[in-house]
Amino acid sequence: MSPQNLIKVPNNVTSSPSTTKWISPLQYLKPASLVRPAPPPLPPPPPTEPERRRSRFISHADAVRLINRQTDPQRALDLFNAAAAQPGFAHNHATYSALLLKLARHRRFPALDAVLRRMSLEPCLFHEAVFLRLMPLLCRASLPDKAVHLFRSAIPLLVHRNPSLKALATCLDALVEARRFDLAQDLLTDARARFSIEPNTCVCNILVKHHCMSRDLDSAFRVLEEMRASELAKPNLITYSTLMGGLCREGRLKDAFDLFEEMIDKDKIVPDHLTYNVLIDGFCRSGQVDKARTIFGFMRSNGCEPNMYNYAILMNGFCREGRVEEAEEVFEEMGKIGLQIDVVTYTTLIGCLCREGRVDEGIELVKEMREKGCKADVVTYNVVIEGLCKEERFKEAMGLLESLPYDGVRLNVASYRIVLNSLCATGDMEKAIGLLGLMLGRGFRPHFATSNKLLLGLCEVGRVADATVAMYGLAEMGFMPESDTWFQLVDSVCRERKLKRAFDLFDDLLIAE
Repeated sequence: MSPQNLIKVPNNVTSSPSTTKWISPLQYLKPASLVRPAPPPLPPPPPTEPERRRSRFISHADAVRLINRQTDPQRALDLFNAAAAQPGFAHNHATYSALLLKLARHRRFPALDAVLRRMSLEPCLFHEAVFLRLMPLLCRASLPDKAVHLFRSAIPLLVHRNPSLKALATCLDALVEARRFDLAQDLLTDARARFSIEPNTCVCNILVKHHCMSRDLDSAFRVLEEMRASELAKPNLITYSTLMGGLCREGRLKDAFDLFEEMIDKDKIVPDHLTYNVLIDGFCRSGQVDKARTIFGFMRSNGCEPNMYNYAILMNGFCREGRVEEAEEVFEEMGKIGLQIDVVTYTTLIGCLCREGRVDEGIELVKEMREKGCKADVVTYNVVIEGLCKEERFKEAMGLLESLPYDGVRLNVASYRIVLNSLCATGDMEKAIGLLGLMLGRGFRPHFATSNKLLLGLCEVGRVADATVAMYGLAEMGFMPESDTWFQLVDSVCRERKLKRAFDLFDDLLIAE
């Protein structure tokens, strides 16, 4: 029987309703003309949002924004390179500036050098602003030689081809602050010889500061005389304030006051609060607080009302001399004339009161701070804690350590060490071991000497179990005892016939080491 007969049903045959029609598998093998054409392929899905973002052209403004937003300098460098790979894109001053500052702030100096070399190959020229911001960063990173090299190598890349006086002043000041006076002098000589740059007032003031910092006041005064004879660099308030500060640091207060009067009479320069501050601070540091006080009257008679910083320095002078009543008078005067007293001024007076044994008055001032919306910081509370410990009020001091973190005050390791040192000094081992647990639980480790003293003290009073537990806790924080402490601890454990504990402790110390 042929396959075609299998799928052909005769006309005279009627199928019974009860019978099931059999369908051959060959029925599915239809001719090509009867096969339905395949549907056209579906169009590709539209690109997702991230793909659109990746394919978007990065402009210079986009590149600067993206580089500035990165916390990882390597990621910023990758973005910089990705932008450069775009057809028709060339980096400019803004994008180079953003990347260079990012690398400098994260101390990626090899990458910084590579980017600077790449800048030298660019056809465009750059403004010196980026280099002015880089030079202080390099000096603060202890790389003053690199700052000088940057000053010199950047010259061919500049639009104007010559460094400005501002560029010279910026580099000089950074070198002086880094105390690289030799490089500062070489740079100034080079700038005069190569670019015929004559110093202005700003540059001369930096030279005056340089000589004062190196304690060469004769050279500083020679610069002053040159400035007076110059048409380009006349002395100003900064010049005189710097010189007076140098004289005060050398204890030459009379010369400083004479120069102050010379500034007014000869150069007709009116002093400001900063200039008065130099004299007030100089007299206070030399112990002549009463003379510093008389300057206030001189200020008012010349139309310059003292500000908060003038009062704060005077009050600090009285505190340094232990003259609490006079310090409180200055403090009250500040409040009466409406000055906004800051946390530093409050802390200064609180410290003076605590040193004089008047801790309760200091605590009252802390409460006053809270009432006036001036939040006491960890320095303020450390002063109070130290005052409480000097009076052996350890319960109150430990109460502050326990509660202050819950009040939003972030204590530091010094807060705990102040109390623990005092407890060990007075032999109060009960409180000391409790405080050690609090410290270790909060992630603070005692001072090395205090840790040894604590362990020895516990052994001496027979609290060997506590000493062993303390040793385990300190070892987990990386502490390794002195040999004498170790011998005393092992000896105490052995005397109690607990050799296994001694061997376990010894093994743990070896592992930690």
